[in-house]
Amino acid sequence: MQEKGSISIHTENIFPIIKKFLYSDNEIFLRELVSNAVDATQKIKRLASLGQYTGELGDLRVEVAFDADKKTITISDNGIGMTAEEIKKYINQIAFSGATEFMEKFKEAKDANEIIGRFGLGFYSAFMVADKVEIQTLSYQEGAEPAFWVCDGSTEFEIGDGILEERGTEITLYINDESAEFLSQYKLQEILDKYCKFLPVPIKFGTKTESVEDGVDEEGKPKYTSVEVDNIINTTNPIWTKAPSELKDEDYLDFYKQLYPFSEDPLFWIHLNVDYPFNLTGVLYFPKLKNDFEFQKNKIKLFSRQVFITDEVKDIVPEFLMLLHGVIDSPDIPLNVSRSFLQADSNVKKINSYITKKVADKLSDLFKADRKAYEEKWTDIGLFVKYGMVSEDKFYDKAKDFVLVSNTEKQNFTLAEYKDKVEANQTDKDGQLVYIYTNDPAKQDSFIQSANKKGYDVLVMNSPIDNHFISQLEQKLEKTSLKRVDADVADKLIKKDDAPETVLTEEQTTKVKGIFDKAINKPAYSVQIESLNPDELPVTVTMDEFMRRMKDMAAMGGGMSFYGNMPDNYKVIVNGNHKLVSRILQEEDESVQAQLSKQAFDLALLSQGLLTGADLTEFVKRSVSLI
Repeated sequence: MQEKGSISIHTENIFPIIKKFLYSDNEIFLRELVSNAVDATQKIKRLASLGQYTGELGDLRVEVAFDADKKTITISDNGIGMTAEEIKKYINQIAFSGATEFMEKFKEAKDANEIIGRFGLGFYSAFMVADKVEIQTLSYQEGAEPAFWVCDGSTEFEIGDGILEERGTEITLYINDESAEFLSQYKLQEILDKYCKFLPVPIKFGTKTESVEDGVDEEGKPKYTSVEVDNIINTTNPIWTKAPSELKDEDYLDFYKQLYPFSEDPLFWIHLNVDYPFNLTGVLYFPKLKNDFEFQKNKIKLFSRQVFITDEVKDIVPEFLMLLHGVIDSPDIPLNVSRSFLQADSNVKKINSYITKKVADKLSDLFKADRKAYEEKWTDIGLFVKYGMVSEDKFYDKAKDFVLVSNTEKQNFTLAEYKDKVEANQTDKDGQLVYIYTNDPAKQDSFIQSANKKGYDVLVMNSPIDNHFISQLEQKLEKTSLKRVDADVADKLIKKDDAPETVLTEEQTTKVKGIFDKAINKPAYSVQIESLNPDELPVTVTMDEFMRRMKDMAAMGGGMSFYGNMPDNYKVIVNGNHKLVSRILQEEDESVQAQLSKQAFDLALLSQGLLTGADLTEFVKRSVSLI
């Protein structure tokens, strides 16, 4: 049999497009061809199990080989094989049935994964790297004749009699000059490790040397000898294909090390296993989180039937779960389509919701089962839980029962427990519950001590997500607001009816304000005279809670650049009841009044870390002169 033909009148330009447009992703040719070979191998196994194939199965495997001198890469399998008619159907017709649509759509695609597969072009990805492709094949069907197909990357092909004597398919790629990098042991091994590491059929790629025990020496110690063995590059039964009941903790930890060789052990993991209303398996690990979000992301690998697809799982996994590591495998995720289609797909939405629920259930179980162990992990998982609550309302509804807030005494509380703790003492005269927090306990220590003196509890909120988490708590919790401990003096943080009486007359108040305004002489600092506890500091510098929050959000890229560009505005709160103020009023020398006022103001700045440069130098000199 000998036949020549033309693939399709509409496809003259398809090969240049495959070569040029997909060039940046050309390594996926190996994934596609090895996956096809694995499918063929699994089909023969299935036919045998159904009794539709009664011959010897033999050692089922796929082999990848290359010859640098001949510039060829060969992928061979002992699967079902093809007849000449099947080659015409599957290689010539089906592969190009979508070619016209392909020509119209390819311009919209962002990467090769959106094209290959969607248009049945998996096999033709070979032409990204090859000038010529040959197929030698022999079908499993009784009486089948071996067949041969060759195409040089034009629309012309040739079919003839093949030379294979055993069932299976052998595809040979004649690599073009631009793709010579693939004719390398290292490069091919790297691609196979990336895409084929967990395929369900053994993949052989050359051989490797191993040491095996070979008797003992004169001293009775074991002797070793080197032997050449097949280099099988994959694990055919990775842990996500097994039932959780079959696995021990060590199995999960070993697999994690396989995926992320240089990482610390994870905190815990979730085994995903669902077959209705969609098919999904996988293992998701909770890593020890650092405060750098971006460094942690894109560590979840997406597989489809054990073939690695991508680690860009943004649409399949909720944003906050991108901080997890691990593997998801689902044949039901629509691959190779545009992002908008992926997000709109009902299966993707169901998978997204399912994973969110599984993660929330796991955290809830850990919290209920062992509160102490959960609290010990909180430093590592708190950031993740808060991130989830801020970004997903459904997750918030579940997580509000196991999210913890921690105070400066290193005590942990659920939201309900914390409300019970502070409600009696931290409710203002209007019935508003006020939570006080610090984002820098060391820097804000004097404010914390003042708040503690009044019996107020201070939370620590110093993770990168806490600005958003604080805003969310104010939206979700009834009649509750949060104030940073340095947003005002302790007496004013929570407005009560028991304010200390003022010892200054109206005239004295005006005079003190004038002295401080003149001594400070900075437009960004506005002076207020307040009647505070005499034991409080004489001067305190604060920034309004709302204004500071807006600036913090802007600094984090919260879309509030207007606030980010505004100059800092501070309140200088002078304690009218402090004895220093009395001393200033009694002092007749205006230069001494100014010096004392400036010294008290600079001390307030110093406690906030706001005194720098020439102002700091001047303060030190003045302090020395006052000693």
